[in-house]
Amino acid sequence: MSFTYPLATSSWDQAEFDALDRVIKSDMFSMGPEVRAFEAEFAALFGSKFAVMVNSGSSANLLMTAALFFTKNPDLKLERGDEIIVPAVSWSTTYYPLGQYGLRMKFVDIDRETLNYDLEALEAAITDKTKALMVVNLLGNPNDFDALKRLTEPRGIVMIEDNCESMGATFGGKQAGTFGVMGTYSCFFSHHISTMEGGVVVTDDEEIYHVMLSLRAHGWTRNLPKFNHVTGEKSDDPFEESFRFVLPGYNLRPLEMSGALGREQIKKLPGLIEGRRANGALVQEHLADHPRFMIQQEIGKSSWFGFSLVLREEYAGTRAEVVKDLTAAGFECRPIVAGNFAKNEVMQYFDFDIHDTLRNADYIDTNGLFVGNHHYPLDEAVKALAQV
Repeated sequence: MSFTYPLATSSWDQAEFDALDRVIKSDMFSMGPEVRAFEAEFAALFGSKFAVMVNSGSSANLLMTAALFFTKNPDLKLERGDEIIVPAVSWSTTYYPLGQYGLRMKFVDIDRETLNYDLEALEAAITDKTKALMVVNLLGNPNDFDALKRLTEPRGIVMIEDNCESMGATFGGKQAGTFGVMGTYSCFFSHHISTMEGGVVVTDDEEIYHVMLSLRAHGWTRNLPKFNHVTGEKSDDPFEESFRFVLPGYNLRPLEMSGALGREQIKKLPGLIEGRRANGALVQEHLADHPRFMIQQEIGKSSWFGFSLVLREEYAGTRAEVVKDLTAAGFECRPIVAGNFAKNEVMQYFDFDIHDTLRNADYIDTNGLFVGNHHYPLDEAVKALAQV
């Protein structure tokens, strides 16, 4: 079905096609100089010391989780059975690596208006057993990191960020994704920039960075610098180091094409975010008092991945009708990420607890949806949305 207002559109132009052609002519398709250049440019743009590109945002979350199990830093290291707090609303691969590494997830409710952590519920959920906090910046909206730091830093709780939906969002002038020891980003087609498939992990911790370099590619030493925090000093014999495995890693490497595309896309990122924010301001202006649904309350400066629509109490239970009306008006729409993820059947395979109730997550699960945002003006779409 063709939609007048789709969820995602391309921001590519001739620059991206030229980048692909450049890689084809180089005859170098696996991870190489284009990926390394993109990583350096990405880290510089986001104010991080290090960036590691991988083949998806989901892989970025896997790599971030794994690094906490193989770090030598006792202040960061996690072990199977440790408790990590997670928000009840997010995407599946926020949770899967945590469960696969044997962490015990504690689900905490979200705020119905911001769609991020309910801060009172979060504070009540933290105990002496809490070792880590997964922060998810949902639909472009950064969390209140001042509040999160007050809750985590005195207790030594390790904070990591899934920022896959919120590239370009800022809080207090600092980029979302850079508040925790690591943060992840997605470069999938529907996201703020697109490298076809792709993801990035950023960190300021050099040891964590070296661990990720090894884990990303088979757990070998080949991509580590001569002096590194994983093996100490590598030998100067490339033959001996070519198949030397030191960590139980993966193959999460991106393609050179993705790296080349990323280099062109991040040149455009400030403009892409500016366009999305302009549309966000328009939605806030025209839909703030919509009689049928509520829009997301902004924290900091959102990068507006999309526009959430949460039915007001008097319309609860009528989401199917809203979807029908939106579709008739030309809008492609989806549930708000994966709704209350603790309700999914897949949770039978993981250890988890639920703190108190997930009242707001449950409400979002049955009464929430979102429509797309883009980098170009959406005046007509916002007017149409206001009339639904």
